[in-house]
Amino acid sequence: MDQSYTGAHHKAVRRARYIAVFAALSAAFLAMIILNINTGSVRIPAARILRILFLGQGGENEAGIIWKIRMPRILQAAVLGGALALSGFLLQTFFGNPIAGPFVLGISSGAKMCVAIVMILLIGRAGSVASWALILAAFAGAMASTGFILLVARSVRHMAALLVAGIMIGYICSAVTEFLVTFAEDSEIVNLHGWSQGSFSGADWSGTGTAALIVGIASVCVFFLSKPIGAYQMGEAYAQSMGVNVRRFRTELILLSGILSACVTAFAGPVSFVGVAVPFLIKRALGTAKPLLVIPGTFLGGAVFCMVSDLIARMAFSPTELNISTVTSILGAPVVLFMLVHRNRRPWN
Repeated sequence: MDQSYTGAHHKAVRRARYIAVFAALSAAFLAMIILNINTGSVRIPAARILRILFLGQGGENEAGIIWKIRMPRILQAAVLGGALALSGFLLQTFFGNPIAGPFVLGISSGAKMCVAIVMILLIGRAGSVASWALILAAFAGAMASTGFILLVARSVRHMAALLVAGIMIGYICSAVTEFLVTFAEDSEIVNLHGWSQGSFSGADWSGTGTAALIVGIASVCVFFLSKPIGAYQMGEAYAQSMGVNVRRFRTELILLSGILSACVTAFAGPVSFVGVAVPFLIKRALGTAKPLLVIPGTFLGGAVFCMVSDLIARMAFSPTELNISTVTSILGAPVVLFMLVHRNRRPWN
């Protein structure tokens, strides 16, 4: 009787904790939408924002600012922030270590290099670059970097060596990118420099819609992998005993992670630390690693994290705008340092 009561009590406490976390994330998400719309060179009161959004009432200038400038940027930050956090969660599942992430392992830098090459070549010849070309280039770069990481992973057993290899990949790819930018024509790098530093500025409905479609499909596929992810977290042997095709599953993890991180790099440039910090914070807040809870929580947490970062980037030294990676590094690096200190007594596998 006592044991059954205790078990029911623990379940109720856990359920209340999950509800509280998702309620807090949802409230933060809505608050950041209103705050991002309200904040800028033109301030629009919250009541008027709600009338414009839901009733279509308001001046043309204010409606144009909201619908043509601020909303596409806000939604793109949310979509790409969620994608980056989810990509980090998949890489952490793949490597079995919370330090793994697309930026830390050099995957974002590989995507950045390929996008820079395509932008320089196509802008010089065609004058513009289609979004699909950037996405394909970013995906190719992400997969190339990931392939190198996988080769290194077969040769080394310590995660520290793998992280060092990822950092070296990042430096090499960044060096190649900077070399290309140095010798490119000014007309070819008008938008490349700002993009290479990471930014959500210049977002429009076309790009946001494309990003939302790709990220949405990939995120649904990730959610359908919740059960095998949960089994894989218990170890490869356990996953195989549960009927999981481990080789195919690992391939799916890498492909989905590559698609998500490539989409972020194509539209916003490299964004650091989100893929490492957010999954850790969400797992800690929920008190569980269950994929059915962590996947939507991570996506929502990544969206809020990047919306907060974008607001700081825009307003901290207005009218000068900071690079988004500058802000995400300031917010995310302390989390990574805490993770390292927290794990310093346990050897990496």
